[in-house]
Amino acid sequence: MDTADLGLPVDVPSTALFTDRYELTMLQAALRAGTADRRSVFEVFTRRLPEGRRYGVVAGTGRVLDAVENFRFDSDVLDFLAQQRIVDEPTLAWLADYRFRGDIWGYPEGEVYFPGSPIMRVEGTFAEAVLLETVILSIFNHDSAVAAAASRMSTAAGGRPLIEMGARRTHELAAVAAARAAYVGGFATTSDLAAGFRYNIPTVGTSAHAFTLLHDSERDAFTAQVQAHGSGTTLLVDTYDVAEAVRTAVEVAGKDLGAVRIDSGDLLLLAHRVRQQLDELGAKNTRITVTSDLDEYAIASLAAAPWTRTGSAPSWSPAAATPPARWSTSWSRGPVRTPRTRRCCRWPRSPWARSPRWAAANGRRGAWTSTVWPRPRWSAPVRSPRSWRAISCWWSWCAAARSWPGSRWTRHGTGISPPGPGCRSRRPSSRAASRSCPPST
Repeated sequence: MDTADLGLPVDVPSTALFTDRYELTMLQAALRAGTADRRSVFEVFTRRLPEGRRYGVVAGTGRVLDAVENFRFDSDVLDFLAQQRIVDEPTLAWLADYRFRGDIWGYPEGEVYFPGSPIMRVEGTFAEAVLLETVILSIFNHDSAVAAAASRMSTAAGGRPLIEMGARRTHELAAVAAARAAYVGGFATTSDLAAGFRYNIPTVGTSAHAFTLLHDSERDAFTAQVQAHGSGTTLLVDTYDVAEAVRTAVEVAGKDLGAVRIDSGDLLLLAHRVRQQLDELGAKNTRITVTSDLDEYAIASLAAAPWTRTGSAPSWSPAAATPPARWSTSWSRGPVRTPRTRRCCRWPRSPWARSPRWAAANGRRGAWTSTVWPRPRWSAPVRSPRSWRAISCWWSWCAAARSWPGSRWTRHGTGISPPGPGCRSRRPSSRAASRSCPPST
């Protein structure tokens, strides 16, 4: 397989076809109608969070900026569109020169978000911005779901390092993005070498049960591993009898044995027994690593266990974990109409009116609809903002103002370039703990 197929930075492919067909059919109609150049704003948000979750974690911003930079229609893509008769010749000519020249605003990666909070805003002409909808939502829906789950696991671990080991349970390309998102969400390392290569994430890994079974005895397997990697390696002790394996591991590697790994059974009970046995054998500095299909609840149940680090191999299924993000028009300049709704409010420091509409039945959010009339001379041209939610009902305007551009919001440049070499990530479990997120180059 070519390295470009893995998404590695050798020959970056175009992302122009990572979109839905109706984006292009809308573009063609807008070009014919003369409305394609109207100034528009699109926002990314989520309506709700999964049951039991109080916050989400932003991840994927760097990948979004990369995707926007590479969103270009080369000759192969244009030939495909022409052969399939998806758009007409004038639209193909317009796409041949496509470059996004607008602005992208958004939360930094690692920040928390809540329902109704727009985590990214894309400003530009309708024609330039509408084409980016699918690829932006695709990235955010996956990465933010993984980061939110990783953040909860990191919080449950209480500061003990976590190893991301989910590559074998997802698509090979999605595994790279998932490892990055888990790192943003608080994981310390990954087992995926492609993620380590592309994003400079620390990688770990020693041996599996197959290596032990390869040898005539467990002692032979431990001896071979220690000779190859030194006494500081991690020995897997649950292939046969755990107590016997721990005893053999200390005999082979000595009291300076780096760590032992438990991959099956009652991890809480075995961790206590192994810790006691290691201390009795004089290997008091030997660490214990527990690995399994662990989620935040399983990790929390192991809080009392004397393990040093844990490896989790979750399925990373964001579709089941997080309600999808949404993309909607916030407003558009031009000869438009002003929405008339039951409530009217304004964004802090913003001249543009935002008008949510509430459904009466069961007190739940209904479809975003509005009755329009010709706008008065004094009003700002707006669109009914599908993205605005009930933030004003539970969040004071002062708090909302603090989250406007200049504080929590980060403007990612004019066009697509983020400021500086990277961004800053915070673990939601600690506002004081921060680190640079992995570069997306």
